[in-house]
Amino acid sequence: MENIFADRINDVPKSFIREILKVTVQPDVISFAGGLPNRDFFPVKEIRESCCRVLDESGKDALQYSTTEGYEPLREFVSKRYADKGINISPDEILITNGSQQGLDLMAKSVLNEGENVIIERPGYLGAIQSLSIYKANFKTVDLENDGPCISDVKKAIESNPKLFYAVPNFQNPSGITWSDSKRREVADVLAPSKTVLIEDDPYGELRFIGKPQESMKKYLEKNTVLLGSFSKIFAPSFRLGWIAAPKSIFEKVIVAKQAADLHTNYFSQRVLFDYLRNNDIDKHISTILAVYRKQREAMVNAIKKYFPEEVEFTEPEGGMFLWVKLPRHINSLELFDIAIKDKVAFVPGDPFYPSNPDKFTMRLNFSCVDEATITEGIERLAGAIKSVM
Repeated sequence: MENIFADRINDVPKSFIREILKVTVQPDVISFAGGLPNRDFFPVKEIRESCCRVLDESGKDALQYSTTEGYEPLREFVSKRYADKGINISPDEILITNGSQQGLDLMAKSVLNEGENVIIERPGYLGAIQSLSIYKANFKTVDLENDGPCISDVKKAIESNPKLFYAVPNFQNPSGITWSDSKRREVADVLAPSKTVLIEDDPYGELRFIGKPQESMKKYLEKNTVLLGSFSKIFAPSFRLGWIAAPKSIFEKVIVAKQAADLHTNYFSQRVLFDYLRNNDIDKHISTILAVYRKQREAMVNAIKKYFPEEVEFTEPEGGMFLWVKLPRHINSLELFDIAIKDKVAFVPGDPFYPSNPDKFTMRLNFSCVDEATITEGIERLAGAIKSVM
């Protein structure tokens, strides 16, 4: 059956992380490999109540087909959240999607022709690399520095007339790096004269537990910025609810792509989510999550400082769910993974976060799903594996 498949799918590998997670399901393995929200904070009771209310009060409507754009009160909620941050986005410019990942797919489907250039951070989000590869994008990578992308790399990349610049400016996956305000202004200055559309993916923006928030790129590059957002990290990922906010000229094409894909996002889930938002304090819920994530992040940073060799470098994120580790140049993280898994600790090697020429001496660690004591034990085990290689 091999000959029936399109080139676009043959050239895209399976998700490296999904394959790794199969190895980490044993209960005695301490896993820093996933990118999952902490299940202890899913509002199970409140969701049950919302499901019942929606079915009791408007069940017949909630179980019917709906509009492509999504449930209007939910779009109004997203619009108001942006307004609270000083960003003016009409509900009519917001489309509810199956997670922010679908928003990226719809943008790529609407904009990209085969072989056209796309800028992406290095390292970059694996899901974006996979999604854009489906459309045969030609990647132009820009190195990430501690405060955002290397501006000289951005200037060089923009010379290739890229259609898109995909970025995660807040607590990036995989690095945990956040763009500084100065880097955001500099990137906007470089992109402003071009026709390149910046896609700002912000699934972790609400998860800041240290420092002050930065402005959205929409503030600096209003006409050329498309925003992606998600409820997965602050509500429940299985609902697969996110959104894309785009200028009218782009929005109309994305609507057509959405209609061709699935007509509309799960309407019942949208109604349940909005009922939850209407009857509960989402900011209080987020604050509860942040208090725990901050302690987990501190536990991981402190354990790394205590147990890892001095030659190992790592990021210290102010939010999100990940930090990034650079190993000494003679320690291949893929080889280290095989050793570490024997010691019952797992991580994600850096390879899959690069569309080409991967840095084989890097790895991603997740701190959101493991308690503080287990984090300390896991980092000590991982340190032992690193030292055994050194």
